[in-house]
Amino acid sequence: MAEWSELLSELVQSRGSELKRYGFLLCGDRTEASDLVQDALVRVFTHPHRSWTVGDVEGYVRRTMLNRFLDLHRRRARLAQLLPRLVQKPTVPDHGAASAHRLDLLTALDSLSPRQRACVVLRYYEDRSVADVAERLNASPGTVKRHLSDALVRMGKALDIQREAPVGGNK
Repeated sequence: MAEWSELLSELVQSRGSELKRYGFLLCGDRTEASDLVQDALVRVFTHPHRSWTVGDVEGYVRRTMLNRFLDLHRRRARLAQLLPRLVQKPTVPDHGAASAHRLDLLTALDSLSPRQRACVVLRYYEDRSVADVAERLNASPGTVKRHLSDALVRMGKALDIQREAPVGGNK
């Protein structure tokens, strides 16, 4: 059995970049993603279990990140309703050498509601089934399907993708 500090160190070394990437996909901001990872690690390792493996603890950390992202968004939305003149949406330009396609995709992700974004990230980035996404979000599979459908339509509009009729129709 590994000491909790060794387990934390191994998790950060082996999966730290993946956790940051997951956080970035959830919130769309590198700094906030790093804070999300750090907050989740603190919360999970406050009460570590001796029987944990790196794989086990990563699942707990990801779940904590998802819950924390949704909680923070709800708080921000409430604050924005209460203090509309004081709250401004933070904008952080991407100064990296990113392609135009990547920026368009990030803009499309930003157009989604937090639930839709969480569904898209869990379904397509983590490659989870609809049932698994529903379980992680404490929602029904129908609700997840609706969020995914609405998200794909919204992203399609943001990316200005025109759906074409299937090739090979009647002439």
